Amino acid sequence: MCNLYRMTKNANEVARWFEAVETAAGANFGAEVYPGYPGLVVAEGEVRAMTWGFPLVLTGAKGQKLKPRPVNNARADKLSGSFWRHAFEHRRCLIPLTAWAEAEGPKGRMTRTWLSLPGAELFAVAGLWRPTAEWGAAYAMVMTDSAGCHAAEVHERMPVVLAPEDQARWLAGSPEEAFALIGPWPGPLAIDRTSEPWAKGSAVQQSLL
Repeated sequence: MCNLYRMTKNANEVARWFEAVETAAGANFGAEVYPGYPGLVVAEGEVRAMTWGFPLVLTGAKGQKLKPRPVNNARADKLSGSFWRHAFEHRRCLIPLTAWAEAEGPKGRMTRTWLSLPGAELFAVAGLWRPTAEWGAAYAMVMTDSAGCHAAEVHERMPVVLAPEDQARWLAGSPEEAFALIGPWPGPLAIDRTSEPWAKGSAVQQSLL
């Protein structure tokens, strides 16, 4: 699953790439995006800044409200469930990125492995979004089984990478048409295994439903 990705283009570049209207001027986001942090998405013809992860409201042992947890990954086989269904049916988006990372190695010594499309400056993965009372607009990545794809060398799940010709159908097609696009990426992937510690910088717990 994806709990860290890299996005090195600014909002204007993303808007030109996806032929969208740029409405995120001045948005503050880092080149490395973590759950609970802001990132750029393409939704309803606009490039917007949103928080990565739907808030999951937690309750303590005494019934007190705890800080919400960002649920940043949506499993494809759970999209019909109550947590994701409305967003999948009505609020799909594109998440632009230049690479995503997975953790590899023994516990406590995991390192970052980056996956990307060879030669691509920017590409899009499938996303969902919705307004929230806690963080404003929030988004999540749709994850699929990576079996049969190069990504399976690294992790059993991967983001749903969308070819340019499929992006409009993901955004505006029926739920059935959108669901048909979900699957492992059929083309090559660039895999960059590094010595970077997985938890360096902002070590944020992932969450997947």
